[in-house]
Amino acid sequence: MWTRELMGTDVYHLISAFIIYSMVGWLVESIYMSFCNKKLTNRGFGRGPFCPIYGFGGVLGYLILHPLSKNLIGLYLAGAILATAFEYLVGRVMLKIFGEVWWDYNEKPCNYQGIICLESTVAWGFYAIIIITFLHGKILSVIDRFDMGQGVIACKLILFLVLIDYTIKLMNIFHISLKEKKDRLVDAYQSFRARWY
Repeated sequence: MWTRELMGTDVYHLISAFIIYSMVGWLVESIYMSFCNKKLTNRGFGRGPFCPIYGFGGVLGYLILHPLSKNLIGLYLAGAILATAFEYLVGRVMLKIFGEVWWDYNEKPCNYQGIICLESTVAWGFYAIIIITFLHGKILSVIDRFDMGQGVIACKLILFLVLIDYTIKLMNIFHISLKEKKDRLVDAYQSFRARWY
């Protein structure tokens, strides 16, 4: 699985880049928001240093936009539009699932529903140029410094820890305690057993 290619890049490099983008995105946003809030601010969904929106954005952005690497104006415009559309889509999904969006652009000029704004759109275009022309190559060179076997183990471990972190967070959001979960599983098992035995 790890060596299977997708759009010219193997799965190992895509997953590794996803993890790095998610962690770097968390770091940059947490530092920025800590300065804005004048206190330490964790901008991740869970407790750990991980924002998957940046991981998906970085990897998908690279896969879609790298053919435009020689056309900086086209790259800027496509990056700004695609990232804004992605941010809006994620915001709408969050509203549907959680009833809220974890960012708020209502105070920003030229915003739409507080989910997207012109300031971010302009920034996304520059981020696209930085990622495609500079950052992605550096990330791939960092990934290649490590043995693939060790890298796969590290990826699995990090994703497993993120899964635990996010599961606990979701259980807290939806007010599901471990006891309730156990009781539901026991009830489901007993119901299944009554029907089939």
